[in-house]
Amino acid sequence: MDYQRILEEIYREILPFAREGRAADYIPALAEVDPDQFGICIRTIDGATYCHERADVRFSIQSITKVFSLAMALGCEGDALWRRVGREPSGTAFNSLVQLEAERGVPRNPFINAGAIVVADVLAERFDDPEGRFLAFVRSLCGNDAIDYDDEVARSERATGYLNAAIANLLKYHGNLRGDIERVLRFYFLQCSVAMSCRDLACAFGPFADHRAPFVFGDVTLTASQVKRINAIMQTCGFYDEAGEFSFLVGLPGKSGVGGGIAAVCPQKYSVAVWSPRLNGKGNSVMGMKALELLTTRTEESIF
Repeated sequence: MDYQRILEEIYREILPFAREGRAADYIPALAEVDPDQFGICIRTIDGATYCHERADVRFSIQSITKVFSLAMALGCEGDALWRRVGREPSGTAFNSLVQLEAERGVPRNPFINAGAIVVADVLAERFDDPEGRFLAFVRSLCGNDAIDYDDEVARSERATGYLNAAIANLLKYHGNLRGDIERVLRFYFLQCSVAMSCRDLACAFGPFADHRAPFVFGDVTLTASQVKRINAIMQTCGFYDEAGEFSFLVGLPGKSGVGGGIAAVCPQKYSVAVWSPRLNGKGNSVMGMKALELLTTRTEESIF
């Protein structure tokens, strides 16, 4: 498969959508990013890498980090994790309070904000230095020790994170947040601030694409079954209330972030990361969605 040629053709085809959507300006630090950027990178499971445009520019990957925190928590807790967070699509916005209240403090899945805050609580309870352990895990996944948190983004999110604070308080009220609220939120916002490039992300998602290889990174070990289940949750829940549309159009397990990034896997073939900051009304990258739709169409490679 000539992935390099396909990426170049895809970029030319999606250029008419380059000015559609808007960046996530409700987070002040993200509003300062030039929205007219695009990068994409494919990494095959045998290690070949194909990139186009700004694939080496680092950006705030935001909710894509929830895949990494879920992997850590599942490695630590096993199936006991599912007593505190569900595995069902939300069908509502990623920051919904209504659904959390109706379901008595048990988030629908680990990728909506409420679920990710519970997962952050699990890791904060398990480790003395969850920030250090999380960063070490992400660095080991992509093989890049230069990966780091973006403190400016984390501070910006905390300064405007009223709804996430409300979610944490509601979780606490229902007994599903055990740690100190401010401590857990500080870790959660820092986690979301991790800055990576498309090349880094494609590398970090490689182990999720190849569940037949041992998943041992740092002190995180997952079975092949656990890796496949993480992929299943990405397939059904990775794009919040647009998960069905992404599954229909693209047909890959994936995860988006409001920084404009999307990471996805084609099991036993490749991992792919794409970035373009302009978002649609659901909070997903306009050009990123279009690029991945064309990728699976051109290659005829998807899970279906």
